[in-house]
Amino acid sequence: MTNPLLDRRAFLFGIGLTLEGCAARQSAPQVGLWPFPGFADAGRYGPMVDDGHSIPGLDLSTIDPDLLRQETPFAGPYRPGTIVVSVPERRLYFVQAGGRALRYAVGVGRSEALDFHGAAVIGRKAQWPRWAPTASMIARMPEYAAYAGGMSGGIDNPLGARALYLYRGNRDTDFRLHGTNEPETIGQAVSSGCIRLFNHDIIDLYNRAPVGSPVVVLQSDAEAGNYFDDGPPPTDALRDIGPERGPEY
Repeated sequence: MTNPLLDRRAFLFGIGLTLEGCAARQSAPQVGLWPFPGFADAGRYGPMVDDGHSIPGLDLSTIDPDLLRQETPFAGPYRPGTIVVSVPERRLYFVQAGGRALRYAVGVGRSEALDFHGAAVIGRKAQWPRWAPTASMIARMPEYAAYAGGMSGGIDNPLGARALYLYRGNRDTDFRLHGTNEPETIGQAVSSGCIRLFNHDIIDLYNRAPVGSPVVVLQSDAEAGNYFDDGPPPTDALRDIGPERGPEY
């Protein structure tokens, strides 16, 4: 014969576990992304509204966690605040003090991104920048001719939420670090464009890197080795960044 008192205690204990489990589940971030590589990642890459534009959260179940922004050890001659882009690695490093860097995954263009290497500076910055395709882009993708006069900033704009414009001397190099309307291309080489980041990441980098920040673009493992072995990039390209102006793309 069972003891009614013990049965009642077991029942109440079971309810307590159930309620405790519900409370634990309810405390988890509710951003509509599952599974989470980590709650911190879900918060950093969840849906957001920026200057009136709705940026959707990334579906982290389809993205390699290694493509997400993270702090990492970094050895090299570059001073804190330098942006180092490794094209073959598809990664961008924002150098910090103490041998550390913030690492961002990037997508690179098969043409524009491969035509630029060496040192520059951020000559100007733009939020939700306007975009206009170059003549070479229109030649490769004739459908871009519809935007020859320019495309206003927005979630469908290829430059994404932010653009950092690279200058040498007082001249715009026409090379950009920018967001994207195609997050699935991050970590890859795609048909057109410069260096693209997740919109969440370009906003983060935009907020950290002021106008005048030095940028180094490395196109090969050998070139990266030369930079790291021989010291910082030449300082000539880090002077006279010029006014905040230039082409749209």
